[in-house]
Amino acid sequence: MKLALEVITPTKSLIKEDVDEITAVTTDGEITILPNHVNLLTKLAPGEMTIKNNNKSETYAVFGGFLEIADNKVSILADHAVRASDLEVAKVMEAKERAEKAMKDKSNNQDFKIADAELRKALMELKVVRKHKASKI
Repeated sequence: MKLALEVITPTKSLIKEDVDEITAVTTDGEITILPNHVNLLTKLAPGEMTIKNNNKSETYAVFGGFLEIADNKVSILADHAVRASDLEVAKVMEAKERAEKAMKDKSNNQDFKIADAELRKALMELKVVRKHKASKI
């Protein structure tokens, strides 16, 4: 038996496939979802999501959103999600530096909050990509 997984971000539908297992970070801790999991609605925390299917694993960096499990269907509405293999350390480092600079340059509270969110997203992506790239060596 498989789980029907769908991952949607504000800009695109990222994944729509049947999988064996999903591990994600929620605000209450890490959760692993297998077929016949109890129905659940929970908030995602920034972190790593791993999808296993046919003895292969794929890792994603996920930045917030919601996860719903109902009748072997898992729906993830993520604020931001990207496949770890698509991340490049240099580009993530550039985004981190831009966000840090923006935080220093912003005088109003709203701009600072946006820059802070961008910095947290870049740091989370950097953590995931470094872990993912190191495991390939």
